[in-house]
Amino acid sequence: MRTPQPHAALDNAPSHRVLEDLLMPVQAKLAAAWTGFMFLYIYVDYLALYKPGFVDDILAGIVHEFDTGPTFVAIALTLMAIPILMILLSTTLPARVNRIINLVVATLYIPVSIYNAAGESSTYFYFYGLSIGLEVLLLAFILRSAWTWPRHTASPATRAASLNTEPLRTPQQA
Repeated sequence: MRTPQPHAALDNAPSHRVLEDLLMPVQAKLAAAWTGFMFLYIYVDYLALYKPGFVDDILAGIVHEFDTGPTFVAIALTLMAIPILMILLSTTLPARVNRIINLVVATLYIPVSIYNAAGESSTYFYFYGLSIGLEVLLLAFILRSAWTWPRHTASPATRAASLNTEPLRTPQQA
C-alpha cells in the first residue's frame, strides 16, 4: 500500500506558513495607544450628546453642572490636547524623557477618566462603565509599555564610539 506524500504546493500554502511576529518599537505602541485613547475620549463626549436633555443643557450653558464659559472650554481643550500631543511626543522624544512623560501623563489621566462618570445616573452606567474601562485599559497598557521599556547595555567600546560619531581627522584635514 502506498503512503500519501504531502504536496509541495500545500507546504507553501498561506494556511501552513507561520506568521512572522515582528517587534514593534515602544514609541509606535505608545502612539497607537494614545490614538485609541483619544478616539475613545472624543466619542464618549460625542455619544453623550444623544442622552435626553444633554443638548438642552449645553444650549443653556451647562455641562455636568459646570458653566460652559471660557474656563470650562479652556480646560476641556487642554484635556483633549494632551492625548493628541502625546501621540507626537511618543514618537519624537528621546527614550528616557519619553518613558517618564508617558508614565506621568497616563497616571494623571486615570482619575480624569474615572471622574467623567461622576454624577451620572445609573441609566448610563453601562455606557460610562464600558468607556471608562476601555480608557483605563489603554492607560494601563501605556503605563506597562513605558515601565517595561527595553534596555540594553552598551559595551564600553560602543559607548565611546557613540560619543563622537564624526570620523577621526588628522591635523592636516582639520
